[in-house]
Amino acid sequence: MDKKVESPDAAAPLAVERAYRELRRALVRGDYAPGARLRMEELTQRFTVSSSPLREALNRLSGQGLVKILENRGFRVAPLTAQGVSDLARVRLLVECEALRDAIGHGDDTWEAQAVAAGHALALCERRLGDEPRALDDDWSARHRQFHLSLYAACTSPMLLDLADMLFDNAERYRLWAARHRQSPRHKHDEHQQLLKAVLAREADKAVALLRTHITRTEQLVVAALQGVANDML
Repeated sequence: MDKKVESPDAAAPLAVERAYRELRRALVRGDYAPGARLRMEELTQRFTVSSSPLREALNRLSGQGLVKILENRGFRVAPLTAQGVSDLARVRLLVECEALRDAIGHGDDTWEAQAVAAGHALALCERRLGDEPRALDDDWSARHRQFHLSLYAACTSPMLLDLADMLFDNAERYRLWAARHRQSPRHKHDEHQQLLKAVLAREADKAVALLRTHITRTEQLVVAALQGVANDML
């Protein structure tokens, strides 16, 4: 029997999606320096995809704030600035706190079980790492992301969920950069467990207050790291 050959038209969306996901992961992880020029030749070689899907992926990422489009049709990595992280934190507080409150009001047993599982998985990873830096561990980062998004998963607004997902990636890029430059580590295990406890108790006001503190503390640490690097360059 002849093998079915996928047409170029059918393969194109898959190529765009793969390019988007792999490039987004690289940008969030900090593989490219803030403000660095994203050259199509290098990207096509690294991600083994043609320029057309890459350009579509880059345009999509620009809409999410991870990439800046240049006037001459080129692309750069979005910069990391104190003003940028403060604006990001402001929007995260609006979106994620509302998503959490809505999820607490509408979540069922399955949502609770998934949140507990995500919190337990994160705690197991932290126990394994011990005193080692957690922020730069890929497994911890993946579980950390899953934990936060699991708390919002019962939110009844798909738009809020999409925004929370996008904002988390932007915040993650700042967080990973700051983790490489700050002087002292931040251990967030207690913050996460307190947040999970309040969510499971359906204490919406307390959970939202804890989330606000969590997001604001991240903002403060990133701003301090950015200022520290700027001072070192003087």
